[in-house]
Amino acid sequence: MEEKHILSLDIGTTTIRSYIYNSKTDIVGKSIGQVILHYPFPGHVEIDPDEIWESILNVVKESLQDAKLSAGHITAMGISTQRSTFITWSKNTGKPFHKFITWKDLRADKLVKLWNDSFIWKMIKVGAYVLYVVSRSSRFRAGSVLKFSNNQTTLRLYWALQNIPELKAAVDTNDAMFGTLDTWLLYKMTGGKVHMTDVSSASATGFYDPFTMQWAGWAMNLFGLPVAALPQVVDTAGEHFTSTDPSLWGHAIPIRSCIADQTASMWGSCCFDVGDVKLTMGTGTFFNINTGVKPHASVSGFYPIVGWRIGEEVVYSAEGANNDTASIIKWAQSLGLFDSPEDTADIATSVPDSDGVFFIPAFSGLGPPYNDSGAASGFVGIRPSTRRAHLVRAVFESLAFRTAQLCACARAETDYEFDTIRIDGGVANNDFVSQLIADLTGLRVERPVHVEMSSLGCAHVVGLQQGIFKSKEQLKSLRKVGAVFHPRPQVKKAYEVTFERWKDAAKRMCGWYTDNKQTNAVSDTSPLTSQNSFKFGKQK
Repeated sequence: MEEKHILSLDIGTTTIRSYIYNSKTDIVGKSIGQVILHYPFPGHVEIDPDEIWESILNVVKESLQDAKLSAGHITAMGISTQRSTFITWSKNTGKPFHKFITWKDLRADKLVKLWNDSFIWKMIKVGAYVLYVVSRSSRFRAGSVLKFSNNQTTLRLYWALQNIPELKAAVDTNDAMFGTLDTWLLYKMTGGKVHMTDVSSASATGFYDPFTMQWAGWAMNLFGLPVAALPQVVDTAGEHFTSTDPSLWGHAIPIRSCIADQTASMWGSCCFDVGDVKLTMGTGTFFNINTGVKPHASVSGFYPIVGWRIGEEVVYSAEGANNDTASIIKWAQSLGLFDSPEDTADIATSVPDSDGVFFIPAFSGLGPPYNDSGAASGFVGIRPSTRRAHLVRAVFESLAFRTAQLCACARAETDYEFDTIRIDGGVANNDFVSQLIADLTGLRVERPVHVEMSSLGCAHVVGLQQGIFKSKEQLKSLRKVGAVFHPRPQVKKAYEVTFERWKDAAKRMCGWYTDNKQTNAVSDTSPLTSQNSFKFGKQK
């Protein structure tokens, strides 16, 4: 039988990957390009649509050449994208009204603070709590603690509607179209035939209700979001995505899945069962739990999202995040703390501890359990004996500390018996971090041979949809684990005092920035923080 091939296009925060897989999930062709981030003003983080479109065309073309295949040899393709990054464009001309406003963008930070502190929002949350007490509905429980955040789309879109005259005029004349990155890509690749997003990307915007599986009416009414401009929300996989325009790569390629990157990572790690956990450590850290057929109503800041919907199967995920991980490492490298990320594990283990130095990784604030967008990054406890290796160790310890906190939050508000964390992302290649996560959480940490799980997960979804793979059990059998890190109880005990002191340092950095001007002044606006692909050395 002729070999079948799946093309997986993965667009992350800083990297574009096009991988071609065979029926054994071996990579037979690949190409990697960069997403160019623009910083026109403090706090603004944008992507030029023309630049990223040209890069995508080239990366797919190069992956086909690397595999020595034509577009006609591809059985089907899937698309995995970063979430909450959005654009608006004209229905009549297809011309964008602005560049992509990314999930790292902080232009709406003042609005986030104002709305979270507003009387209206506090009353809405009180009302939700009363409804929860009466009905015991998890939907109202989640609403009673809901806070706006910069990485959601809601208030950044509201900002755009208030500040971009061309967009405001287009909304008034029903000429505006809204879409996250996946929506725009589908629109471009199909020659404007579809205006769609899947449930996994929609639920990450902040104004799609995972409990009702609809665009949230309260958000439409409260912020005047244009319902007519929103895309159709569809299943994560199926024939509704149609095919690429033949002119793009010489032959139409069937598109059979469009999926959010963190959901794709869950598929790549085969987190198909309730209670399965995957940890992605790329630009940010994302701790996802498969919660099965019900969305999780969190009180600590975990966000309930739709994992995927394929036919009758709907799976939800609870997600805790820390937005700064690889961006912190790139920043530390720019300071000269190390020459290459590959050296960091050896540097961190060259000293027995951090000499009492702590680092708080909060360029974009702190997620659960702090949920503080005004928290600051910084070293605490530097003394005359502090050396470069101590600073490096403190930085990498902080990444493990934040992960341990996310795990503790998950344990505190769920009944799942966790035993394994399936880790992926560029930072997962660091043995020091992976081992310390195992030690602090008390869980077995599994790292795959290839740590880019979004691309593989996208291929899994497409392959299962096309019948290339027969079942999820078959996908589990194809999973390739490269390393396993077992928890060391003695190390966890040795870290007890250190971890508690780090928590105290983190609390001291909370609420550091109290107004928009201060926050923007230290926001993630440097190209130095815009890479997330690293090859780390092994711990010796």
